[in-house]
Order: sequence, then structure tokens, then C-alpha cells
Amino acid sequence: MTPAAFPTTWRTLALAAALFASPLAQASEHGKTAPKAWSPVTLQTALRDLPKGNAAAGKSVHDSMMCASCHGAAGNAQTMNWPSVAGQRHDYTAKMLLDYRSGLRDEDGRAGLMTSIARMMTPQQIADVCAYYASLPKPVAPQAQAALAAPLSAAEQKRVEQLVRKGDANRLITACASCHGLHGEGKGTTPAIAGQTTDYFIRTMRLYHGGERHNDVYKGMSQFSRRLSDADAQLIARYYASLGATQSAKAD
Repeated sequence: MTPAAFPTTWRTLALAAALFASPLAQASEHGKTAPKAWSPVTLQTALRDLPKGNAAAGKSVHDSMMCASCHGAAGNAQTMNWPSVAGQRHDYTAKMLLDYRSGLRDEDGRAGLMTSIARMMTPQQIADVCAYYASLPKPVAPQAQAALAAPLSAAEQKRVEQLVRKGDANRLITACASCHGLHGEGKGTTPAIAGQTTDYFIRTMRLYHGGERHNDVYKGMSQFSRRLSDADAQLIARYYASLGATQSAKAD
């Protein structure tokens, strides 16, 4: 995707971030220091050290940073190009913003723009916006998607439920529900994926599969995606997108 394809508001913010990023962040880029990967201990320490978030203040962060230009007015993306963030786990959103700040997540142009945004945010703003998104109802994937216009057939439903609930022992594929929950609600730093846009889901699988995205602490998604066929990834994406409209289960 070319820079011109990104929303004007985001390109403006990215330029401002490049001009006013902290000296520490700029020094890190100029020195080309590779970001240090998380260990389970360092990640939990970093998340614990964040200040307590305030959802009302997080709404102001969402508005002032113009997050709605890509992620929707209430964190519910209205196109297939961007992820919905409404109802997302607090710790997952926090980890992503910290990953963007450090450069651990830098798989494409979208990630580059998010790095610029995240480096403008204070720890308090990160905590607040995470609290705001976690307080929102889970998203409903855009109804314009062809995937949602064509419900799963009986055979497709049987196949996807096997992958989601039981996995595939022959390919050493772990059940999606073992990490993301039976209803796609997520847990801790494992994201909620019910109602997520299909294009974002499929793109994420391909980025993990190709090694462009590698910020999963336990390397679970990297291994999972390499054993998953494109057809299965599309099927799972359709399944979870449909849950946003049909399920009412809340995250733990």
C-alpha cells in the first residue's frame, strides 16, 4: 500500500511524530539498535508498570489522536482494511502499543504509522486508551464484506468448528479456542477476535506465516500460521467475523 492510500489524518500525525518524537526514540532509530524481544517476565513487568487507565480519558486520547480515521468512531472499523479495537483486551492493546514504540512490531507500512503514533503517547495515554477500548462492546465486522453475505455452509461450519474447538492433531494445529477462548473473547495478552474484520485476520495470518510479523512472545501464532492452509485461514476469519453479530458472550 502506498502512503497516499492511508487516511490523511493518519499521515499528518505520522509526520508530526517524526518531527517531534522523543530524543530517545530518535537515537534508537539512528543507531539502528534492534528492539529487544519480550520474555514472559519482562512483558508482565512492563504491563504491571503502566499506570492505571481511565476509560473516559482514553476516549479523549482516541479523539485527539484521530484513531477513528482508521479504527472507527467507537473502535469499530467500518472497512476491511483496518482492525477493530472495540472490546479488545487491555493487556493486548497495551502490548501492541509498546511493541510499536520499540519497533518489535514493524511488519509493513501500517505498522510504521502506528510506531509514529505510539511514540507520541505517554504511558498514561497508553493505559487510558487501552481502558477505553476494553470498556466498549465487542465489534461487529462490516456488513459490506462478501464473507458475511455468504453464510458458512454446513460442511464449512463443521470444518471450522473442528479447527476452532479441537484443532488438527495430524498437522499439530492447536485449537484456536485454547488461547482465544470459545467465543473469541481472548485472555490477557491473547487478543479478542470475535467480530474482527476478515481481511485484517487473513493478512495477520500471512504476515506471521511469512515471518514479517514476529512479535508473539511464545511464537504460538508463528507456528500455527505455518501449518494452516489459506483456505482454512479464510474459513476461520469468516467464522470469527460472524461471531461479532451472533454471540453475546463477554470477555472474562
